[in-house]
Amino acid sequence: MPESTTADRPRVVLVAGTTATATVEGLSAAGADPDLARHTPSADAELLVYGDTVRTPAVPVSPTGCPTPAVATRAVRERLEFPVTVVDAGLAEPTGAPTVDIGARPGGDLREAEPVLDAGAVFERARELGSALPGHLVVGETIPGGTTTALGVLAALGEREAVSSSLPDNPIELKRRVVAEGLDASGLDRGGAAGDPERALRSMGDPVLAVVAGLVVGATGSDTRVTLAGGTQLLAASALARHAGVDGALDLATTACVADDPSADVDALATDLGVEVTVTDPGFGRSDHPSMARFAAGEAKEGVGMGGALALADRAAPTTAQIRWGPAPSNPRRPRSSASSRSGGATARARPPRRWGWRPGPSATATASTSSSS
Repeated sequence: MPESTTADRPRVVLVAGTTATATVEGLSAAGADPDLARHTPSADAELLVYGDTVRTPAVPVSPTGCPTPAVATRAVRERLEFPVTVVDAGLAEPTGAPTVDIGARPGGDLREAEPVLDAGAVFERARELGSALPGHLVVGETIPGGTTTALGVLAALGEREAVSSSLPDNPIELKRRVVAEGLDASGLDRGGAAGDPERALRSMGDPVLAVVAGLVVGATGSDTRVTLAGGTQLLAASALARHAGVDGALDLATTACVADDPSADVDALATDLGVEVTVTDPGFGRSDHPSMARFAAGEAKEGVGMGGALALADRAAPTTAQIRWGPAPSNPRRPRSSASSRSGGATARARPPRRWGWRPGPSATATASTSSSS
């Protein structure tokens, strides 16, 4: 088959930053403790680029020992060898990974007025970057506390207020209280920033959302293909892009861990925003490793572009199963898919059908293809 062009080749863009909102006790599992959580985005960038930490203290884990989703995204990268661009969207601690510096600062506490004072400038610089980056951009994020700021942005824009969590039990009531305090501090009613994404970001967001939204606006304006690789935080970025005037197709690639989370309400929010969703099941429940058991229990459902990476693996040879479970035996066997892939053209605010990627069935009975494609 002919080789893919530069414009078709996937490039994973990891947007890494921090928000002081993550210091609210009980909001996030993105770090073993609050001090280490400050290092999580920096460590995630190193893991994705190098396969290990370099300057950061340790591989990020949750308080119960669940590893960062970066390990899954890195595993796919080792197979597919896609290029990576890391954007510094307000890192609180240094990283050993090479980054694109667009002048973003760490975000403030959502409960205070205007936690992202430079949202407009950051958005604009990200837009310029998005219009210039080559390849099919697969945009992921890493930011502890990011689902809470995503909820704040959705509230400010007047969109459906539904987000997932890195915790098995989503502390949604705590998030809603934090958002209510933020709206009050910023003098905003729900929907008060509709049509004004800069104000929504400045008053209720975080620098990562500002960068992701800017990248989407810039890339789509240059006819560059974009896949948002993540969960409800990336849907919040989609909402910002819609309110910034993006009317074209938007795609989200996420994990079944997020899509099956009733508190996230992914299908409904995607329907509202006219976003096509591709869902891939990581299949962590099939592993007997204790760390994978934490994933299967609902921790760290998404992040660091894991859903997007697994979707790329699904479309590549040899099989996603080999990435999950190691090299295939001489007679490779692959778990059956429990749902077929469906596709449809996306238009603004029109809901395309959900597409399912590989989703493990109860047994491994289907034979994997040994052919490759490019």
